[in-house]
Formats: sequence, structure tokens, C-alpha cells
Amino acid sequence: MPTPPQTLYNDAPRIVIWEMTRACALACRHCRAEAIPHRNPGELSTSEAFALVDQVARCHDPIFVLTGGDPLMRDDIYKVVEYATNNGLRVAVSPSATGRLRPQALALSRAGCKRISLSIDAATEEEHDRFRGVKGSFKRTIDGAHAAIEAGLQLQINTTISRFNHETIWDLVPTLEQLDVSLWSLFFIVPVGRAQTEDVLTAQETEEVFRRLYRISQTLPFPIKTTEAPHYRRFVAQKEAQAPPRERPRNAGMPWMAFPAIGDGKGFAFISHTGEICPSGFLPYVVGNVRADDLLQTYQEHPIMQRLRAPETFGGKCGVCEFRQLCGGSRSRAYTMTGDVFASEPTCAYVPAVLRENVLTK
Repeated sequence: MPTPPQTLYNDAPRIVIWEMTRACALACRHCRAEAIPHRNPGELSTSEAFALVDQVARCHDPIFVLTGGDPLMRDDIYKVVEYATNNGLRVAVSPSATGRLRPQALALSRAGCKRISLSIDAATEEEHDRFRGVKGSFKRTIDGAHAAIEAGLQLQINTTISRFNHETIWDLVPTLEQLDVSLWSLFFIVPVGRAQTEDVLTAQETEEVFRRLYRISQTLPFPIKTTEAPHYRRFVAQKEAQAPPRERPRNAGMPWMAFPAIGDGKGFAFISHTGEICPSGFLPYVVGNVRADDLLQTYQEHPIMQRLRAPETFGGKCGVCEFRQLCGGSRSRAYTMTGDVFASEPTCAYVPAVLRENVLTK
């Protein structure tokens, strides 16, 4: 597999996520935003939201994701979705599974939203509700999923992978198969917000999840992706390289494998509820604010954002790994677990070839 060009994502982000609000009725044990019951008066106003959309529209056609907290806590969400759609943006919304969800799915679709992402973190109602902190969350999520599909929205299911569920999450697959899922996105937890370091899997446990995920992906009727686990790409590349041509899986050579991973500051930008520009929502390193700074210029020119797109400058094994362009490790996890955003990915078990060779020659 040829090494992709290093400058592929230097021009603009491919995904921009705006945290519309931190207000949310749930109390999820892993919440990055440490959501609160009521809206912050310092949030971007509706007029500022439109100005943000104008900035995002200049970023070369990215996917624009509205998240929170719960974005449905803002009454102007439909105006924002419509304005973004009219500006040519592809809009997705990531609401919380509350009583607001089911009746609003059709309104989101009519405003121009194309995809909705909902979270299911366990195969059973009891386990999921305990993780989300509110009884009835699982049922509302399933009801909301059906409402989204009926409204003509694409359905993405997000699942957090942590010590809480990494051995049992596979029992969720039959439920996903019954839904008309467009994508299953597995988020490997980062200890930020309410999430704790003890929630994070070890490198060996992560590798085992990769094995099971790769095996089950060969039979799923929908695609999967990982979030904050770009080293799954390394795992897939290794498995495909090891398999004889006749035994390679049906989805070998997937298009996304031809490009570097989109991650923190690399093809990705995050806007907080108060307008702060960060490499991602899990990497709380503020590089600007859309109230005063241009989003695209900040993405292109800020030194931290530039270095996040240069994995050959990373420290430890990530900087010398032969998969560094394809992967690069989670910079958020490196920062939150080591204090150094450019340190080695803490949950990667792979030893790069150059380090193995150095050991053999000593």
C-alpha cells in the first residue's frame, strides 16, 4: 500500500464539529462536555451561529456536525441546519436520547439534515441506562432511531468502548442489524470530562477488541469506523497484508485505507459552545476563537495544528512507526494520559519495525 501524501489534510478540515451547547438532560458517566441541565449564556448566539456557518462553508466542503450536550436544547437548531444546508454544507446532528428526540426527527429532516447519530453503549436496556445515567434512555434511543429512519434520515450508531463494556458490546450486533444502520462508529474512550483513566483499555485489551472488530466486520451489512483509535487502521493493514490474495476479506482495500486517518487537528476541527477552536473535543488545547479568528486560517496556520498533521515529528514510537501516516495515534489520549500531545499512543501494542531492528542489532 503506497504511503499517502503528508500534506493531504493541510488545506482544510474534512469534518467540523460544533458543540452547540453543553445543556443536556442526561448524566452520562463518560461525558466529554460534563453536560449541565441549563444553557450557558456565553454560547454563540443565533447570529454568531450563522457567522460560524459562513466560516465553515469556506473550508472546502466539510461535513458539519452539530453536537452537544444536546443540540436539541437550542430552539434555533432548525434555523441553523437550514442555513448551513442552503450554504451547501452536508449537515449531521448528534442529539441525546431524551423526550425531545422522537418528535423532532422529521423537523430536522425538513430543515436539511442528512444524518443523525445516536448512542447505544450496551446490548441490554439496564446496562445502557446505567452508563447513560437516566432510566429509559435505551428505549428512547431505539424509538428515536426508528423515527429518524421514518423521517428519511441516515442513521449512525455511536458506541463508546471502555472497561465497562469491551467484553460484552458484541451482543449489541443483532440489535444493530435489525436497524437500518448506515454506519457503526466505535469511540475508544479518552479520559477527559467525566471519563476516568481507569475506564481506558490497556494496549493488549485494545488489540483484542481490534481482533474481534475486524473479524465481525467481515459479516456486517453496514460499515464500521473507529474514533480516537486510528491504530485500528494499522491492525487492518497488517491483517490484509498477511492474508493470501484468495483469502483476503470481501472489504479488503477499503477506500478509507488509502488515506491518513482523520483525527485531532488532522482533517478535523472542533468549535466549543463559546466559540473556542480546538483540534478536537477530546483535546482541550485552544488555538483560537471564531468570535475573533478565522476558522480556516487558524486550522491552516496555527503551529500546533500544523504539527498535528506531521506525525514524523511525534515523540516515542509513533514518530518512527511505519504506519504513522495511516494512523498517527490518538493525540487526545496521548495528551490526557501523559501530558504530552505528541507522545506515543498509550493504548497501542504495536512495536515499529525500526525499533525491533534496533533490538536485534544490539
